[in-house]
Amino acid sequence: MDDRLASIDLGSNTFRLSIGRIVRHGDGTQLYTEDKLRELVALANGLDEHQRINAATVAQAIAALQRFGERLQGFSPANVRAVATNTFRVARNAAEILPEAERALGFPIEVISGQEEARLIYLGVIQDLPPTDDRRLVIDIGGGSTEFIIGQGKQPLQLASLQLGCTIWTRRFFPNGLITKTRMHRAVLAARSTIESITHRYRRIGWQEAYGSSGTAKGLLAVLVENGFSEQHITLDGMDRLAAALVKAGQVRLQDWAGLKAERAPVLAGGLSIMMAAFQELGITRMDAGDGALRVGVLHDLLGRDSHRDQRDATVRQMSSRYQLDTAQADQVQQTALSLFDQLGLDDRQLATAELRKALGWTAQLHEIGLVIARNDYHKHGAYILEHADMPGFSHDDQQLLAFLALGHQGKLSKVRPYAPNREQWLALCCLRLAVLLLRRREARDLLPFTLKADAEHLSLSVPEGWLAAHPLSGFLLKGETEVWRKMGFTLEVTETVPVS
Repeated sequence: MDDRLASIDLGSNTFRLSIGRIVRHGDGTQLYTEDKLRELVALANGLDEHQRINAATVAQAIAALQRFGERLQGFSPANVRAVATNTFRVARNAAEILPEAERALGFPIEVISGQEEARLIYLGVIQDLPPTDDRRLVIDIGGGSTEFIIGQGKQPLQLASLQLGCTIWTRRFFPNGLITKTRMHRAVLAARSTIESITHRYRRIGWQEAYGSSGTAKGLLAVLVENGFSEQHITLDGMDRLAAALVKAGQVRLQDWAGLKAERAPVLAGGLSIMMAAFQELGITRMDAGDGALRVGVLHDLLGRDSHRDQRDATVRQMSSRYQLDTAQADQVQQTALSLFDQLGLDDRQLATAELRKALGWTAQLHEIGLVIARNDYHKHGAYILEHADMPGFSHDDQQLLAFLALGHQGKLSKVRPYAPNREQWLALCCLRLAVLLLRRREARDLLPFTLKADAEHLSLSVPEGWLAAHPLSGFLLKGETEVWRKMGFTLEVTETVPVS
């Protein structure tokens, strides 16, 4: 299965599974869609007044994931990425649901930020569009959120995720399916009020082409064209005519509208009001439907990682430049920390170990990012930045791991207990702490000739004979480090290695 990738999009309306086959041509690769599965789950409709997903909807979601899991049997975890979107972001019981959902699917599930969702949507949409130097606007109206992206080529220039979606807008403004002129007017105005927060900067940058992704845009286009309201495109005039017809009918009846799918009928009014608001607020004149979407973007993001073009590497480089970090020191800390980590004998064939090693390297590059705020407690400032900043390519879990390592790389270790690290994560943190400690003088030097071994909760650091006497400050700091780890239930022993004659 190593020539196949799989993406799972756990949307607020629909769960989607896509499987792509990697075909390599010389130095290049292409991804061909091999299989698709979709399940209408309507997670957003399952949110109660306390923002908790009800038991019936959870059961439906778990059953869908079990079916996806059967299809994915035999896939390597490195070739599968499952992402959850807005409803999981806002649901107060998401943390309770995720473990059961992951067991049903058989793979980890990432709750991604709105910014990351927007980036992946844009990556998916542009795959099926012809190359151009023109700027493109992409709007994806989901069940619980709407993403707005302006991009040029493969590069997104502006990313926004706003809290308005076809499901929640339908529930809020068209309860019981009743459509009136007043309700439609209020729905459009409320959507415009939300979109207004991005209007200035989006209009200032501008675009030459506009595309709508997801089922909302495709569904609207089908209804507009097949009922004679528009010709080949989504237009404001066509949507105005459709809105007037819906108001006259008072409700959406599937049999009244050519091109309308059964699953789209209940949320047509909500999706229409949001799209009308977007056209009015941003000054869009015409929109086409894009075939790619989030699930396609996830596949191509996976392909990039497989081809050693991990977006996360680029994000770390950009953050290092933006915060003007000391890259020479960061490189030395990274090299030393990874050298120590590689000596621990962890199974690098396991995806979790490989990802932990990457996280250790990224945190080493960014461990001083908190200095941009203040020298005192800079590790705390850095952890906050890494956990809460928009970091393209990184999931929420990725960022939490980076924050754990950054927070714990100096000072007492009791403060990182809330992250509930496992043994391997503790060991990675030890490697980072030792690297920072041993390179405190910030001198350019060859890789330190140290050896780190781990047996259960016992750690052994071997240094060359005479090194501790020659480096009294480092020796003093290492002695203090042994006490720090003792308080956490680990034994850190520092010994000098006598050379063999």
